[in-house]
Amino acid sequence: MCRPSYFDVRYAINPWMDPTVRVDTALAVRQWEDLVHAYRKLGHTVELLDPAPDLPDMVFTANGAFVLDGQALGSRFANPVREPEAELHRRRLKEEAIDVVVPDHDVEGEGDIAWTGALAIVASGFRSAPHTADTVTRVFGVPALAVELVDPRFYHLDTALCVLDRSTIAWYPPAFSAASQQDIRSRFTTIDATEDDALVLGLNAVSDGVHVVLAEQAKTLAAQVRTAGFEPVEVDVSELKKSGGGIKCATAEWHTTVVRE
Repeated sequence: MCRPSYFDVRYAINPWMDPTVRVDTALAVRQWEDLVHAYRKLGHTVELLDPAPDLPDMVFTANGAFVLDGQALGSRFANPVREPEAELHRRRLKEEAIDVVVPDHDVEGEGDIAWTGALAIVASGFRSAPHTADTVTRVFGVPALAVELVDPRFYHLDTALCVLDRSTIAWYPPAFSAASQQDIRSRFTTIDATEDDALVLGLNAVSDGVHVVLAEQAKTLAAQVRTAGFEPVEVDVSELKKSGGGIKCATAEWHTTVVRE
């Protein structure tokens, strides 16, 4: 994770961003600290990446790489304003002895790659190249399901889908092409989020298989998650939404193929 010390909306690279809207950086920091506290209270370890003053989106660490079993696929950002972040993520990962493969095409880490424990769901349509799923399979030797995003409000996979456990996802189906909807429904037990919850970035959430950390504004989704047998943990990171990001965007997970009982 990366403290949003310099968080701001200085440009517009997705439909959520409006540089004319005032950003409360101090509030963003407090909300981020609440998220860190929630993770630590659940027993998770939080490692930090240093913020950079000229990179206001550094808080969105999920976009920096996809990490699995000590190997990383680095990012190549579709928008040049964010590309300097990629090298900072690579350096930080190498400090942890994580080998980083530098891609030769656009791919934005966990923004468009979700790990289920056995399968990677890999999206294209707005930020990542259509053949990213093939790259994931080549780099990590794991199966990958390619899906297509079709609604620009949900420009990254992690704004429209959250893996809850190996067989269950929460998602907003209209964000996906008809063919992708069919592929996803055929493979997973699904929780269909309401449009209202999708639009507060309720699906930009993190699950450890038991607890689901999600936006406190997504009340219906929290109830759906609880009914499905998970424990919702509600956190307010609404200031980050001004840049089109939320809980998952601010959280880079380091995954493993090892199943822990």
